[in-house]
Amino acid sequence: MAKFKMKDYQHWLLFVLFIPLSSVLCFSELSFITEPSDVTALPKDPAVLDCQAHGQPPVTIKWLKNGVRLAESKHVQFLPNGSLYIPKIKHTKEESDEGFYQCLSQNKYGAILSQRSRLTIASISEFSLHPMPMVVTEGCVARFSCAVTSSPPATITWELNQSTLPLQSDRITVLTNGVLQIHNVQLEDAGQYRCVATNIGSRSKSREATLTVNQGEGPKPRQRPRIIAGPQNVTVSLHQTVVLECVATGNPWPIISWSRADSKPIDVYNAKVLGNGNLVITDVNSKHSGVYLCRATTPGTRNYTIAAANLTVQVPPSIVERPESQTRPRAGTARFMCQAEGVPPPRISWLKNGEEVHLNGRIKMYNSKLVITQIIPEDDAIYQCVAESEQGSVLSLARLIVVMSEDRPSAPRNIHAETISSSAILLAWERPLYNADKVIAYSIHYMKAEGLNNEEYQVVIGNDTTSYIIDDLEPARNYSFYIVAYMPMGASRMSDQVSQHTLEDVPLRTPELSLTSHSSTDIQVSWQPLPAKVSRGQLSAYRLSYRTAADNTVTSVEIPQNSTEYLLEGLQPDTIYLLRMAAATRVGWCEPSAWTSHRTPKTSSSKVPSAPILQLEPLNCTSIVARWQISPESVAVLGYRLCYHEEGQPEQPTIQLQAQNYTYTISGLDPRRKYHVKILAISQAGDGYQTDQTVSTPGCVSARDQPTASPPPPDHVTVSANNSSAVALRWSRPAFPSGKSVSYTVRCTPVGTHNASAIRYLQTTKQSVIVQNLVPNTRYEFVVRLHVDQMSSPWSSVVYHRTLPAAPSQPPAAVRITLIEDDTALVSWREPVEPNVVVSRYTILYASQKAWLGGRWQILQREGSHTMALLEKLEPGNVYLVKISASNQVGDGPFSNIVELVPTRGNTHRSKNPRHSDSFPDTTMFSDGLYHIDQRSMTGIIVGVSIALSCIVMCALILISKGRPSKSSTHKVIGLGAAEDPRAGLSLPNERLTENAEALIPMINAQFIDAKDGSNIVINNAGLVSSKNHSRWLLFNRDIINPDESDVERRASLYEAGKTVLRYDERLGSAPLPPSSREIIYGPLHSESSQSSEGSQETGDSGHYSNEESNEEMSNPSTSQNSRPESFGSDDNAAVVELKQSFEVENEEMQRCPLHHSAPDAAGRCCISEGSLPALHTSQAAGS
Repeated sequence: MAKFKMKDYQHWLLFVLFIPLSSVLCFSELSFITEPSDVTALPKDPAVLDCQAHGQPPVTIKWLKNGVRLAESKHVQFLPNGSLYIPKIKHTKEESDEGFYQCLSQNKYGAILSQRSRLTIASISEFSLHPMPMVVTEGCVARFSCAVTSSPPATITWELNQSTLPLQSDRITVLTNGVLQIHNVQLEDAGQYRCVATNIGSRSKSREATLTVNQGEGPKPRQRPRIIAGPQNVTVSLHQTVVLECVATGNPWPIISWSRADSKPIDVYNAKVLGNGNLVITDVNSKHSGVYLCRATTPGTRNYTIAAANLTVQVPPSIVERPESQTRPRAGTARFMCQAEGVPPPRISWLKNGEEVHLNGRIKMYNSKLVITQIIPEDDAIYQCVAESEQGSVLSLARLIVVMSEDRPSAPRNIHAETISSSAILLAWERPLYNADKVIAYSIHYMKAEGLNNEEYQVVIGNDTTSYIIDDLEPARNYSFYIVAYMPMGASRMSDQVSQHTLEDVPLRTPELSLTSHSSTDIQVSWQPLPAKVSRGQLSAYRLSYRTAADNTVTSVEIPQNSTEYLLEGLQPDTIYLLRMAAATRVGWCEPSAWTSHRTPKTSSSKVPSAPILQLEPLNCTSIVARWQISPESVAVLGYRLCYHEEGQPEQPTIQLQAQNYTYTISGLDPRRKYHVKILAISQAGDGYQTDQTVSTPGCVSARDQPTASPPPPDHVTVSANNSSAVALRWSRPAFPSGKSVSYTVRCTPVGTHNASAIRYLQTTKQSVIVQNLVPNTRYEFVVRLHVDQMSSPWSSVVYHRTLPAAPSQPPAAVRITLIEDDTALVSWREPVEPNVVVSRYTILYASQKAWLGGRWQILQREGSHTMALLEKLEPGNVYLVKISASNQVGDGPFSNIVELVPTRGNTHRSKNPRHSDSFPDTTMFSDGLYHIDQRSMTGIIVGVSIALSCIVMCALILISKGRPSKSSTHKVIGLGAAEDPRAGLSLPNERLTENAEALIPMINAQFIDAKDGSNIVINNAGLVSSKNHSRWLLFNRDIINPDESDVERRASLYEAGKTVLRYDERLGSAPLPPSSREIIYGPLHSESSQSSEGSQETGDSGHYSNEESNEEMSNPSTSQNSRPESFGSDDNAAVVELKQSFEVENEEMQRCPLHHSAPDAAGRCCISEGSLPALHTSQAAGS
């Protein structure tokens, strides 16, 4: 049975494992059993294109023609097996079934597309080459050729006088490429020859050509071999037949041989010689490709002639490295490899579920590799690599499975983008709603929102921030952003996308100017509009400035932004003018261009050529192509004169060009330079009008220029604090070769800010900068980037630095002085009410009035975390002045207002309201030893005194009502109440011991004896601690009373003869002790109304303890509150008699020693034990 269960369990386990695996593996079954192939048919004939697919049902098949989905109709029918059936092929100008067909197979896992098949209508076009008439001499060679386009390829035959010639004979050879060769021509070979092309659809005939044969004249002279029809370069498809023709003449008749230029042997299995030297290769493949040599040699000699031709065999594409199916998590990266070969090399493309993959910033294609980053669930699909060329297409598929983690975090929320500048946007977001604590990083993705196939950029940051500044953006561009959160087990979904537009900036440069003159008093200025990347916003205007070379007076003209030309009129003839232009956006004007010179003509004449229309185009980084044309109405041109020079450099020598030249290449230029080019035409009447134009060469990597790659960022960035609002930033220039000027941009950002206005940018050409106007005691991050030759480096590593705190500008608040001893006062205060200020030290200055008049202060200093201090050794009766200031490492703050204090004798902390002084303007101040009491303080005093008097009167009344009992010569015993343990026994002292009841006053432990008469107060960080709770006694009496270690409650009482009895209580559940083991301890009084605990407190100064007040209070038993137990009454006489009898046994021993537990010591004295003894209870004798 156990074996059966184990086997059954294994079967179920395999079944459970198979279920999820089958869903992953079944997609591979989606494949084609049969794919459509090329079909050639006649019009009105039926056609069938086969397609069968296999996969997990249901599988549907659809058809596409030329990439467009076909709809089923009467003309186009879909068969149940998936094939396409066309009952009657159409082929008209309006509609034709000819084209490329593909079938699309689809199931729940995706879709796949078949290879392309071509449906061709059989036809033959007109002959593109007809045979030409020939005249040959008898015994020579005649050759005719024709060419026709046919589908399928036509069979070529020849007719002589409308009779078919044999394809092969001793003298006649018909080649498949449409060539007819007749060797050793005879007179009977003369006649009309024509070419006939035939295929399955039609038959076509060429025009006739006449062959004329002249009779030979005697023996021929000796001739060197000559090839009259050599092989031609030919390109054929795989498995076709190729013919390489070679016809030679000579005397004697030459011998023809074939070889390969690469010295490889010719394939003898597929090659043969047709006729008199033609090479025929059947079933060609790629190894037959190469250069073939036809060699005609005179027999018996070394005289030969060679003709060569290249044979190219086109091979259909084949995939040599197929993509593999992959399983990737959300936000992962998938890479599909695909390598194909063929002749010509095939083009690689990718399909997703049968449709072309849309490449964007997230899905890219590198050569033939498909890379999908930041995978989303929608990427789960079947991908096909398509390799296609003229020879056909081939596909290979792979599936991408996206795994979704259930406990992945939700997407970041509330994405917000705020424009900072023309090149930076601040992105802020909120943490995911779920599993936010598991997020380890964020990735920010952004790309241009306009255009197609834009590059997507990604930035990965830590989880300690929810904002990031994205820079290196182009001005006046719209960008889209989204964020993904990462955790160890996967990534979240993409957040919502947000778009933000960068601000405009001034144009990067001005347009290139072209200057011409139509007369001697004008200059035509024209230019091309600036591209968006250069304009960096919407242009608002142009400013054209000009002046003469001899005059510094500048005239400026503003031109509308949509203009591309302007005519300056009213100028002086034969004068050099300097012109420049500036462009503006709404932000402002860019730097104007350099001055460009132009000379106006001497006179206006129609006899000289007009100004050529010049066009300059950079050919590469060091060359410019100049193209020009002259107006047709212009006079005859004898030539052109061209000159050029770099901006700011002298002109190069003039270049003379012929009249027929309309282009010239200027070489040897420097990259990234602006050049001025001038050209004019020359005529009989003299030089024509001149055209001036500027052009800039692009950048390139060459020995004469620096690399175009971004320069490295600055390194060794350090920050040092100057003061609380400024820091000094220094860095080193990176090591890279450049002789050009370098500038830097510094970015300063408060850490964690979401406010774009708080981010600052500073530009400098030095390697240090002072960043000022910072917030004190604030953490900033600093980065630096380098700019050189219109290129910018990445930002440097982030350097964090906290600004110094500002020196306190406010004094400590709420300065208060409390007199706690005759010669000791407590000073307390609060921190200065000031943001971003750190106090590291407080300075307390105090002096007597006499010392103050002499300028002598005593100084106390406390750490910034302390807000109180003790002033000791004060002299009573003197007036003391106190003031406090706060300080830090930056500086000292102002002192508080002076507070006065007058120590007097007898005013210590025993009063519940100790005297104090503070710095509040409405508080009590000491002056001349008197209080200046305000109304609020007076009200509090009156209330307190009233309460105290009421308590005293009540206590007096209670004492009088109870009366004082008389002393008895005999001891009185009061029985135990019913509530007490009946087994408890107690030995009472005799009359002699009763008279000496003072011996029962609680003893004080040695550790509470204050030999130094120290202070009995407690001071902590909050100030003076009052003693109002009797539990404070336990803190110092742990070795005597420990409730956690004793099973018996300890209560102490005073014993007075005639009015009290001694008894004890046992804790409930504890075993009763025998009478001899019952012990009585002498401990401190523990009554709730006792004030003994107030007199024993810990002090923060000396660490000594004082019990002075407790001793005073305990020496007066009348101050203790007596309680009457409920268990004692007048009806308990029987219990009292019984209790007397139980005590008689012990009377004798008790007379010798008052307590059982005490044993006489060596001197015969009674000793008292201080162990853990039952506590004594005190009860007022009822009715005594």
